Amino acid sequence: MKILITGGLGFIGSNFIRLMLEKYNDNKIINLDKRTYAGNPDNLKDIEKNPNYSFAKGDICDPAVVDKVMRKADRVVHFAAESHVDRSIEDASAFVRTNVLGTFTLLESARKYKVGRFIHISTDEVYGSRERGSFRENDILTPSSPYSSSKAGSDLLAQSYSITHKLPVVITRCTNNFGPYQYPEKLIPLFITNLLENKKVPVYGTGKNVRDWIYVLDHCKAVDFVLHNGVPGEIYNIGGGAERSNIEITKKILELLGKDESMIEYVKDRLGHDFRYSLNCTKLRKLGWSPEHGFNEALESTVNWYVENRWWWEKLKH
Repeated sequence: MKILITGGLGFIGSNFIRLMLEKYNDNKIINLDKRTYAGNPDNLKDIEKNPNYSFAKGDICDPAVVDKVMRKADRVVHFAAESHVDRSIEDASAFVRTNVLGTFTLLESARKYKVGRFIHISTDEVYGSRERGSFRENDILTPSSPYSSSKAGSDLLAQSYSITHKLPVVITRCTNNFGPYQYPEKLIPLFITNLLENKKVPVYGTGKNVRDWIYVLDHCKAVDFVLHNGVPGEIYNIGGGAERSNIEITKKILELLGKDESMIEYVKDRLGHDFRYSLNCTKLRKLGWSPEHGFNEALESTVNWYVENRWWWEKLKH
């Protein structure tokens, strides 16, 4: 199988590529990545010479670039996205361009070359916030930020290509990921690396906002599972079943690094900050997938990875 992976130099994409190359000997991976600030070649430094892996530098908004790699692919797994909420609040233009126009360009090319399956990677943030209960796949989308709105738009585009053009699209919506190779602007790697540099950690508002967390390898295994077992036209929620408030996460990282709460700096809350995300993942679990890693041990493993790999993150921060 020849698989085109977009955004494969990013956090989740690079972990997914590594998993696929380790698990399957007969897959050929084509990684299309623009190499933005979060697309880091160091993420795949260890496998760049693997004969089953090839890299193509390019923009998913460029039809000529996309067509060139799409014609070689049997399957597509579309990770590429602008994803940092704070950046989208400051300037949403890159989010609309990459997440909406880029997804359209890929879908149109996949339709032209009759790709056998198109996995569109989305986020729980498209549902918006809810205080109780959990979102199911058919719930209405009420995104709050420019980032989540652009992802909701790309979801609807992908769905339309499934309905109108019969393109075998599967959409996945995942909760917050954490693990190795996550760019240190997101909460967990930012807090770990700040503390390793003896800097305070900025907690929004009261820190009581709640997210469900999943270890990145569990997400990658879920995407692999959907690639092989998901039903075209369907949407699947992917979650770790580990809801934690931001302040709980913060205190756990402090504990793991031997720091006290004087290292917490409460800052002005984010604009339009959703209070809680929660997914009902029964649909995917009934098919046979479930997360393998417990939150506490996965967080400890992640902290240890950043402790042991300062070479990777220090140059990104400085």
